[in-house]
Amino acid sequence: MRINRILLSAPLVVVALVIQVTILARLQLPGAVPDLLLLVVVGLALVYGHVGGALVGFFAGLLADLAPPSDHAIGRYALVLCVIGYAAGLTKPESGRHRSATLPLIVVIGAAIVSTVMYAGVGALVGDTAARHVGIVGLLLSATLYDLLLAPFVVPLVMALARRTEGEPLTGDGSSSPSGSGTSGYGWLTTGTGLKASRGAMKSVRSGARIGSQRGGLLGKSARDKVGRIKGVKRL
Repeated sequence: MRINRILLSAPLVVVALVIQVTILARLQLPGAVPDLLLLVVVGLALVYGHVGGALVGFFAGLLADLAPPSDHAIGRYALVLCVIGYAAGLTKPESGRHRSATLPLIVVIGAAIVSTVMYAGVGALVGDTAARHVGIVGLLLSATLYDLLLAPFVVPLVMALARRTEGEPLTGDGSSSPSGSGTSGYGWLTTGTGLKASRGAMKSVRSGARIGSQRGGLLGKSARDKVGRIKGVKRL
């Protein structure tokens, strides 16, 4: 991962985990707990792609597994968020930007459902039967609802911050071109040729004016000679 991605992802993950453990987990809402950490991973994966999303998801999940009051096996949530980050990153378009909010919204819904099912499934494999007492259907509905309510406030902000720290490919003059601008990165070339064209046009205008003045002088001189000749003939 790039250094700028690590410098952004680490504080976002830590802040999201602190808010989730100290505030959201203590609200005692029915069903699941709002998963702010999941939304941060999804937002970063939508910008970084599947590889960056998988790495961010793994380390975010591992941090959540180690953070108190953790009561499950270490690596359980790391596996879940790693898969979620990888899958969410696969939806990144080739242009790097989503044209509408429909696809990120679908990704959030799918991430909420898949993460809940995977977390309960991995827990069943290691002997954790807490999901059976709560009810998997209730967990799915509550987790999806809570994540959808938080998504408009979290995912766009995370994606905007991630795009700001993403380095754009350099153009010929060493300046970065804004994404989605097409040929705007080569504006300096267009400007240069425009100046050259304007200078050439100025030169052509000046040379045309000189030629015109020379022709006018020659025509005036020839006209004066003709008039002198005519006058001379009349005088004679």
